[in-house]
Amino acid sequence: MSIVKDMSLAEAGKLKIQWVRDFMPVLGGIERRFQVEQPFAGLRVAVSVHLEAKTANLGYVLAKGGAEVRLTGSNVLSTQDDVAAGLASMGVETFGIHGASAEEYEAHLMKTLEFHPHLVVDDGGDLIDLLGGKCAAYADQLIGGCEETTTGILRLQAREREGVLPCAMMAVNDAKAKHYYDNKYGTGQSVWDGIMHTSNLIVAGKTVVVAGFGWCGKGVAMRAAGMGARVIVTEIDPFKALDATMQGYQVMTMDQAARLGDIFVTVTGCKDVITSAHFAVMKHGAILTNAGHFDCEVDVAGLARMAVKKEVRRENIDGYTLSDGRCLLVIGEGRLVNLAAGNGHPAEIMDMSFAVQALALEWLVGHQTELDKRLYAVPDAIDDAIGKEKLSAMGLSIDTLTAEQEAYLNSWTT
Repeated sequence: MSIVKDMSLAEAGKLKIQWVRDFMPVLGGIERRFQVEQPFAGLRVAVSVHLEAKTANLGYVLAKGGAEVRLTGSNVLSTQDDVAAGLASMGVETFGIHGASAEEYEAHLMKTLEFHPHLVVDDGGDLIDLLGGKCAAYADQLIGGCEETTTGILRLQAREREGVLPCAMMAVNDAKAKHYYDNKYGTGQSVWDGIMHTSNLIVAGKTVVVAGFGWCGKGVAMRAAGMGARVIVTEIDPFKALDATMQGYQVMTMDQAARLGDIFVTVTGCKDVITSAHFAVMKHGAILTNAGHFDCEVDVAGLARMAVKKEVRRENIDGYTLSDGRCLLVIGEGRLVNLAAGNGHPAEIMDMSFAVQALALEWLVGHQTELDKRLYAVPDAIDDAIGKEKLSAMGLSIDTLTAEQEAYLNSWTT
């Protein structure tokens, strides 16, 4: 039985789900095929991804493909209670409450795994962490799973190196249809949606510090510059730093940037990116946000220890006043700002990301007798099919190589 805050919110949640379904044509086409072919008939699928409308649509599509689905969130502040109720009313067992305690959050994850899933969809590695530990008893039927985000991939790689990966996993985050678009364009737009909606402040004319220049950082920096901000990038990778420089951004260390920034966005997948040493020199009114998966990139706990006063300055914005009178502002408790303070990535972007998830799960089922407990790349055939279908849905077409051109490209003699 589902665990949600209030089933009376179901109709509002279903409206949100239907809205995104209208803008996810690739996943819609997969759903129609799944309904006929039933690739997941008799299989159980556990999903832990941010519990909002696009994720609900993925869960619904998998259920239409014959799966018994249990779905929970991957961050307590990204769960939308109306969507959770709406999905539960549509026949998908749903476990999630916005603002749940750490204990409640883990209980929801465990409830999602209780039915001994055959397949998992993870976002950050929480399900795999449990299946490889205290919930190992629930892993006895596992075929494999998919990982949605960079942080989760890093954790899977570490598990693979140490030989403790509980099942085969697909690196969905690394698929072209995912990271080129979701990470860059999805994060780029949704981060600023969250910041601007929550703060009601202008971006133009401000100095924005972007920590990390991977695909997510590229998107955040691009959109900030497009809105008229001066952009500083901090990095640990010399080539990403050079890339940022050649795109016109300033590059420096966080120690240098801390004094200059008006808005800070961390997108590194690491911890302790902005710490007490940086808080000590920041401007009064500096805004601190995180767009990495876990809430450890900005040391909010360290800021709280430094502060003489903490107060709510605006809904979802906490002000931390320091002993010298400066006040630093944290949006969404330092959790994923695009989801803790917004609606996440646009539906058209998640159309591709969740199409990868659905087709990768189907691939796992079709290859289950061949799988080892390791990390697998998403096959190019899946990626390319999604790209072509997305172009078609947008009314776009591209050129095709002639036989002679293919021969030219594949030969060293012509």
